[in-house]
Amino acid sequence: MGSVAHLWRHPIKSHGREALNAVNLAAGQTMPWDRVWAVTHEASKFDLANPAWVACQNFMLGTRTPALAGLWAKLDEATATITLTHVDLGSVTFAPDDAADAARFLNWIAPLCPPDRAQPAAIAKVPGRGMTDTNFPSVSIMTHASHNAVAQQLGQDIVPERWRGNIWLDGVAAWEELDWIGTMIRVGGTMIAIREPIVRCLHTASNPQTGRRDADTLGALKSGWGHQNFGVYGEVIAGGDIRIGDKIEVL
Repeated sequence: MGSVAHLWRHPIKSHGREALNAVNLAAGQTMPWDRVWAVTHEASKFDLANPAWVACQNFMLGTRTPALAGLWAKLDEATATITLTHVDLGSVTFAPDDAADAARFLNWIAPLCPPDRAQPAAIAKVPGRGMTDTNFPSVSIMTHASHNAVAQQLGQDIVPERWRGNIWLDGVAAWEELDWIGTMIRVGGTMIAIREPIVRCLHTASNPQTGRRDADTLGALKSGWGHQNFGVYGEVIAGGDIRIGDKIEVL
């Protein structure tokens, strides 16, 4: 039986991560404050006047903007204010829902965006759900054993943060999580249905400390296991608390 090793949320999609010690999940929802916001670009089809879920290609992503991987986040839940930090830019604190603050953020983030790519345009939000890559509100679950297997295949140390997972598990065999698809797991006080594998993109090639591409993660997955999957998406069926150290049970 495995256990919860780390918990992470990503308040703005592809723009930083924040570690947690505990979280309360609600049925049918993402992790609280996870991917609440996303950043549109000039070619986005997201309708700010009629916000609804759209695919990830409509937002600024590390796939096309590698330096975004170097962002770290700190959220003040009481004020819905975020502090982002990047090794090349320093820090900025802003309220994504405030128009003036959003404009200030867009100016701050601009130097990370390649001039030959679509530029950040606005901060998007869909009331009542996080902007997950899945068309259903999901949580992502990953294991350190699978991470270590990829690092060994690469022949270099990499940190787990580059995979942008919500719930990290220890005590689970490498790639065992892929066998859970179609099953239910109990994590702490929650029940999560495992729906599908996470097919990885080039964002994972970038170093979370430097924001620079330094590892052929996709090549390692393909050469080692013949796929680009790492981690699984789950849907919260019964909500409850999850804390570091909580046990996991496959039902």
